[in-house]
Amino acid sequence: QVQLVESGGGLVQAGGSLRLSCAASGRTFSYSAMGWFRQAPGKERECVSAITPSGGYTYYSDSVKGRFTISRDNAKNTVFLQMNSLKPDDTAVYYCAQRNYYNGLLSRQSDYNYWGQGTQVTVSS
Repeated sequence: QVQLVESGGGLVQAGGSLRLSCAASGRTFSYSAMGWFRQAPGKERECVSAITPSGGYTYYSDSVKGRFTISRDNAKNTVFLQMNSLKPDDTAVYYCAQRNYYNGLLSRQSDYNYWGQGTQVTVSS
């Protein structure tokens, strides 16, 4: 069983930065595709970024491309999301997700096996 725990959310002014972390339990992390999703009030959950097991390939949605960076440390079973130049539209609950034993990029919710509980990111104008 995999458990994912996000951290690093908070309140930040527009233009600021935050770094989200997602720590995974279990022994499958280094063989797993990982993703970051977000859900704003009244909106559907969307994928903002994804990364392959080796970290060699990444995906970003158009809304965050050039501002967010996904990375992972397989030795520490952790995936990160560095968020720079934050905007009020980035306000949402951010979730990490894991798909076991998949070597590729996944951007649909249904592609993932496990989810964290989410961390709130609020960007003030």
